[in-house]
Formats: sequence, structure tokens, C-alpha cells
Amino acid sequence: MSGDVTALIRSANQGAEGAVDRLYELLYAELRQIAHAKLRGGQGPTLLDTTSLVHESYLRLVKLQQLRLEDRSHFLAYAARVMRSVVVDLVRESRAERRGGDQLMVTFDTQAADAQPASSDEVLQVHEALQELAAIDERLVRVVEMRYFVGLEMDEIAQALGVAKRTVERDWEKARSFLYASLKRG
Repeated sequence: MSGDVTALIRSANQGAEGAVDRLYELLYAELRQIAHAKLRGGQGPTLLDTTSLVHESYLRLVKLQQLRLEDRSHFLAYAARVMRSVVVDLVRESRAERRGGDQLMVTFDTQAADAQPASSDEVLQVHEALQELAAIDERLVRVVEMRYFVGLEMDEIAQALGVAKRTVERDWEKARSFLYASLKRG
């Protein structure tokens, strides 16, 4: 399967018609897992369901003229970023009429199955914290996206980013510390 993914990524990078479609089909189950992790505990009818999030993300992704992907991990991380954008846009839209609300604890535990439901406040707080972090170090945000949202292992992230595993481990700790402090101050 990884050979198929690599070939499709090369085709997508060259602008081959239908390559992104086939790539999405091949990785659909993994994309659904990422979407489910993004939506776990969503607030009923105000958020998309897993399938809708995958499909909405696909629609945004195919609008791009040309992708510059390196491998499976890079594609999944990019798809996770698109999904995050879809969720944030939806939350912003649904909250346009109101601001504020109770602050809830947000943890950065990589065990997605054990995570508590995310409120719309948490979604926006995490998004804003990630934007702050991106202004400091974009790579730290990529590590968070690949580790927390996609669920990649440290060595997979290191390979995708072209850095040492120890660098990724340090980046992960820095990012977690920054996000904790940012979310704690609200």
C-alpha cells in the first residue's frame, strides 16, 4: 500500500488528473480516524459528522491547483490541517452571534480515545494557541498536528520533517508547554 501511496503522491505533485481522488480513496479509513479525533465530543448538530468533515476537507483540498506532498505522513498532516480549518470555520460561524462562555480544561494527551469532548470554546482556544505558536515556530505546529491530530509516532514525524527523532521529541515538549501555558491563561 505504501508504494501505491507514494506513486499517487508523485502523480498528485505533477498535477495528474484524478491522483488526489485516488489518494483520498486509498487513505479514506485513516482520514476518517483523523476526522473522528477532530470531532470527538462535538456539539451535536452544530458540528459536522466524521464523514461530512472528510468530504468537506476533500472539497477544499481539490480546489488547490497543485499539491507539494512528500509522503503519506505529509499528506495526512496536511489533511489534518485542512480538517482543523473546516472545524474552526464552522465553530466560528456557529458562534458568530455570541462570545465568551465557560473555560474548560484542554489536555494534549495523545490518546485520542480517552480524550474528553471538546467544546466550541476549546476548539477556538486551541486554534488561537496554535496560531500564536506558528508565529514563534511553524515546525512546532507541524509536530502538534502530526502527533496529536494525526497520531503519528515520533520517528514518522522526524522522517516527514527531515529532522532527528530527538529534535521532534524536544519540539513536542516545547509545543506542549507553550500550549498548556497559552490555554491556561485563556
